[in-house]
Amino acid sequence: MRIIDLFSGCGGLSLGFQKGGNEIIGAYDFWEPAIECYRDNFSHPITKLDLSNVDYVVKELAGFEFDMIIGGPPCQDFSHAGLRVEGDRANLTLSFSEIIKIIKPKWFVMENVDRALKSSTYSVVRQIFKESGYGLTEVVLDASKCGVPQKRKRLFVIGCLGADDDFIMDDINKNLSKTSMTVRDYFGDELGVSYYYRHPRNYNRRGVFSIDEPAPTIRGVNRPIPDGYTGHSGDPVSVSNNVRPLTTLERARIQTFPKNFKFKGSKTNMEQMIGNAVPVELAKYVAITINNHIKNNSIKMVYYKDNFRVWLNSNKKLTRKSLNDVISRFNRATSFFGDDFIDFNNYQIDEILMKLERNVSFNKLSVSLKSQLRRSFRLYHEFVNDSDTQRNEISLEVA
Repeated sequence: MRIIDLFSGCGGLSLGFQKGGNEIIGAYDFWEPAIECYRDNFSHPITKLDLSNVDYVVKELAGFEFDMIIGGPPCQDFSHAGLRVEGDRANLTLSFSEIIKIIKPKWFVMENVDRALKSSTYSVVRQIFKESGYGLTEVVLDASKCGVPQKRKRLFVIGCLGADDDFIMDDINKNLSKTSMTVRDYFGDELGVSYYYRHPRNYNRRGVFSIDEPAPTIRGVNRPIPDGYTGHSGDPVSVSNNVRPLTTLERARIQTFPKNFKFKGSKTNMEQMIGNAVPVELAKYVAITINNHIKNNSIKMVYYKDNFRVWLNSNKKLTRKSLNDVISRFNRATSFFGDDFIDFNNYQIDEILMKLERNVSFNKLSVSLKSQLRRSFRLYHEFVNDSDTQRNEISLEVA
């Protein structure tokens, strides 16, 4: 799928969905250090944008063709580590839902801390998603069960237009690891230590951890061992036994960023963007699950669209770019119908376009984009009514 990433940060969610087989076509964030880091690691554009300005964001995205919006709105106001007051950052989660409501992509994925699920803001956000026609799968995932050597629990809200609630829950759960991934599972003996220090939020908690357990949640701060640290009863060893804090880049690796991912900026900023990121392998797990769900439940449609691609190439002689644009615009146009079946075989194209014109979200698009979507429908209608396509209809359905 073609994807837009909102609140992208330095790119953990983008990289995971890219590794999961998707194409990220654009990203947006407002924090300059994260934007510069993202730009150094991806070939597609990232734009600085105030994502609280919903109308402006919608206008910015109107010229793009995409199938999904992903994003992790800032979560500090929901976090266990924060003040537990729903303030301005919680409002950014509301902004994300308003953007989804207006644009209505076929799919969206929103990531947040597990605590957000019980917030008053999310109850409003959920209502917006439901009123917009989305089936929702809301699941709290433990990253250590998804290929990440870290005990990090995060909420994922996966939305699909016209689907039932919990439509992908079985797929999400069936491939989770039975055991948690440890730091040693991921690094082997690469770190050169058996124990490391992670500064606790308060001294009622331990600060020393073994590499034979998952790392605790990587936060946006990384402090040295204070001179006054006397230890905790839960520490497996004392801090004198070859114990050190993890380096900034080691913490990035625990977030499953690859070795070649380039971080830049001050140490404080790098630690913050690493702590804020979605672990890459966790995002990849969700992306692969969604793509496999589509393959397993839409075999005929995917195959039919593949044949549409071949037909456009052979009958219309379209360039690869023009062909991809038509396919993407066709996907965008069909998303306005939700789960309704569009009978291109038995209805005239004018009747189908009339149904499209009645859609409120369609009519908010630019004149140029609406024209392009209509053209994609006309081409698809011509394709399914082509005599060669009709002769192959039985083999298409079997495949």
